[in-house]
Amino acid sequence: MPTLKPGDQAPAFTLPEVKGDLEPVMRERLGALFGSQRLAVLSSHRDGQPYSNLVAFAATPDLRGLVFATTRATRKFENLTVDPRVSMLIDNRSNQVSDFREAIAVTAVGRVKELSGNQKSRILELYLGKHPYLKEFVESPTCALLQLEVNTYILVERFQKVLEWHLKPARQ
Repeated sequence: MPTLKPGDQAPAFTLPEVKGDLEPVMRERLGALFGSQRLAVLSSHRDGQPYSNLVAFAATPDLRGLVFATTRATRKFENLTVDPRVSMLIDNRSNQVSDFREAIAVTAVGRVKELSGNQKSRILELYLGKHPYLKEFVESPTCALLQLEVNTYILVERFQKVLEWHLKPARQ
């Protein structure tokens, strides 16, 4: 790949068309990425000011939910209470030059809700399966178990190849 000098324009790049159904491609890539990563960047906002945090996450098997925990006394929880719309970034970067060719990043967009009752018990088991070292933290009465209900995933590979997957509403 040629090196660009100041003032040079990057060569045009045409994204390849995805043939057929996008869902199996996204399920494969997201499943592999989510299985290999423990942390995500959660972005919330309040009064027009963005706010980002590292969170330990787990994905539900159907990929419709991304689960994380926080104490209720945090700015993060307060922001989510005021406006549950968030994004979450999960990537596999290694902070090496090779990331420009090999890194994958996905942004999940949706709304967060606090889990309770039977749903919380089920999802807590999933979450602790991935993060057993957080058991005491998550089971504390001051901790909230939250789920980002994903509407859209935006997957970026090689900093240029972008796939966007809009999830169909779940059957009730």
